[in-house]
Formats: sequence, structure tokens, C-alpha cells
Amino acid sequence: MHHSIHVENLSFTYPDGHAALQDVSLHIEPCEKVALVGPNGAGKSTLLLHLNGILSGSSGSVRVCSLEVNKANLGRVRAMVGLVFQSPDDQLFSPTVFDDVAFGPLYQGLPAGQVRQRVDEALAAVGMGDYAGRVSHHLSVGEKKRIAIATVLSMQPEVLVLDEPTSGLDPRARRSLIRLLRDLPLTMLVSTHDLRMVGELFPRMVIMDEGRVVADGSTEQLMRDTALLEAHGLEGL
Repeated sequence: MHHSIHVENLSFTYPDGHAALQDVSLHIEPCEKVALVGPNGAGKSTLLLHLNGILSGSSGSVRVCSLEVNKANLGRVRAMVGLVFQSPDDQLFSPTVFDDVAFGPLYQGLPAGQVRQRVDEALAAVGMGDYAGRVSHHLSVGEKKRIAIATVLSMQPEVLVLDEPTSGLDPRARRSLIRLLRDLPLTMLVSTHDLRMVGELFPRMVIMDEGRVVADGSTEQLMRDTALLEAHGLEGL
């Protein structure tokens, strides 16, 4: 069985000399849902950006769905890995919701009828079927987050990677987003500070700190290890 995500000995240093990732290895199976937690500056977002080639490591390797993440494979990798940024405004830039969600399939060169079908399916999957004609920047943060997820679902990815999906959401929007993520039958790697969501949604948890993976195991067990959580700036449930 191939791993959905296979990161091996990945290191990355920013141009200013900051070593953001140090020898990170992470293997995620198909349809596994994994939470990535740790303090700000731990390297979580830097790791996520390697999964679809926005950044590339100074050493080590990244494979997604058996494909090496390199320049030659970037188009295929980005169709397989749906990356949803922390701020939906980084993802939504078209006049209407339909145009945002249609952007990827159009870019892939799909015919208009198929694009429309992809948009309908993606919006239905995030419970936003009635929003196609709406203007993205008039929506609430929770609605924008759902549309941002739809923009990657329309590409029919195999892996969904989300950075802080519940940040900025009120309790009701947060609850509906958690239900949405629970129901999506995809491999999922989610970076988050929301430990209550992690406990509900992710059987496996990876803790990062100072660019390294410091723990990787069952969420239930790691959540009980108060000393471990406190050592890495994570408050227990």
C-alpha cells in the first residue's frame, strides 16, 4: 500500500537562515485523518507548503500519492493535494463563488459541462449549493472557509491539507466545519491549535516544535500526557 503522504528526513532553512524544518519524517496512509499541532513557529505551515511544492526542502524528500514533489510533477501533485490556507481571502479572488470553485477545473482544461458538474458537486459537499452566484467577499468567515474548501474539492484531490481551519470561526460555524471535515472521505492533514477539535476528529496526532516532530501517535494517548503537552506549549483538554 502506498502512503498518501511520505515525508522523509525533510529539512528547510529560510533565506534569512531560520531553520524551519529539521529532519522531519511523516508517513500518512490513504484516508487517514491526522492533526498537526504545536506552538507558533514550530514549522507546521512550512511543512504543509512542501506538500504541494510551494516550498521545496534543502534536503530530504516529499512524495504524495507515490509522486515525488518536484518541478516536473507539480501540476499533477497540485491536483492531488488540496491545500486550504488559514485565511480564505488568500484563496478566493474571483467575482463570484462559482468562478472561484470553477477556477481549478477550468485551469485543468475540463469542458464547460464537466466544470459545472464539478462546481455543483464541490459546493454540495460543503453544504453551500445555493451560493454559486454570490460574491465571495460578502460572505461570513465560516462561509468563506467552506467555499475555500470547495475550491480544492472541485479538483477532486486525494489529500486535503488545511491550515488552522477553525481559526476565526464562531461556535456554530466551527461546529458545522467539524461535521463537514468528518464526512469528507479523504486523507487529511490538518494543522491546528484547536485541541478540542483534534480530540473529536483525529485519531492520530503529530506534535511539532522548533522544526522537529517531537511526538507522533494516538491522539487519545498523547492528550493524556500532560507533561508532554505542557512542554510544547499545548494546553490539555
